[in-house]
Amino acid sequence: MRIVFMGTGEIALPSLRWLIESSGHRIVGVYTQPDKPVGRKQVLTPPEVKVVAEAAGIPVFQPETLRKNPEALTELTALEPDLQVVMAYGQILPRAVIETPRIACVNLHASLLPRHRGASPIQSAIREGDAESGITLMHIVPALDAGDMILKHAIPIAGDDTGGSLHDKLAELGPGILAEGLPLLENGTAPRTPQDESLVTYSPKLGREDGEIDWTRPAGEIARLVRAYEPWPGTTTLFPTEKGPAKLKLFPPVTLTDPPTDLARDPGSVTAADGALLVRAGDGGVLRFSGELQLEGRKRLSVAEFLRGQSLPPLFLSKAVAAERLKIALRG
Repeated sequence: MRIVFMGTGEIALPSLRWLIESSGHRIVGVYTQPDKPVGRKQVLTPPEVKVVAEAAGIPVFQPETLRKNPEALTELTALEPDLQVVMAYGQILPRAVIETPRIACVNLHASLLPRHRGASPIQSAIREGDAESGITLMHIVPALDAGDMILKHAIPIAGDDTGGSLHDKLAELGPGILAEGLPLLENGTAPRTPQDESLVTYSPKLGREDGEIDWTRPAGEIARLVRAYEPWPGTTTLFPTEKGPAKLKLFPPVTLTDPPTDLARDPGSVTAADGALLVRAGDGGVLRFSGELQLEGRKRLSVAEFLRGQSLPPLFLSKAVAAERLKIALRG
């Protein structure tokens, strides 16, 4: 088959490499997002998908958008694809693009659909306490992740999985599900299983503000949030300083532990024990942070190093608490 691959995120790399090196099919083009400035010096950097494709001598296309773009559609049509394989491309495909290939336009989605449609299925699976996650090979339709399913490959979510570690595990599932699914698509025997709309959940695009911890929430929920949002968008709390509240970033590992006798009952109350940071949650549970911390504008340090150079406040603040304290101070 003549295959066009569309992907940008690093989760797509194992699948692209398998298609190039082991699938036995001809990859006639790769579509990825435009190069972007990266780092403090804003160096224009290509997606790794582009690097891999160009190293294999495959034509690369990087349109800003495929919507209302006749030139891009003409380029795609000229490739005469039998199949389009999409994974973490970063654009919604218009109907004209979906209908271009002779056989099908399919997507590798990083969840067990219909659960966790949308932009952040990996983080959502950990945050919501799911027992498993996986990859779904599905037909693409104009609606968000709503197409008929072809195959699913599932894996358990470990108790210490982070968004990063689960991402890497799911990336490695891509080649296997393609190896099973491409022959079915080629010979016309691929199943089309409709999604049960009553089971649909959505995973929105995440921003940094989503990682702000509310210490009034249950301890288990906060622990899952910290794991889910590592490395993006990360989790933060407000750390009282002489100059006012500053953001403190908290990294895994985080576990639940027995409350020490010197820890106050208020949510966000904090103490140190055995080189770890202990924080009270809203249900009375206690979280133990034993990894690293990073105060805004400072270096990332182990908890032990942070504690040697920094006195702890009586409690961490949520945004709401900090705002309320500011109101009280202004009234006074």
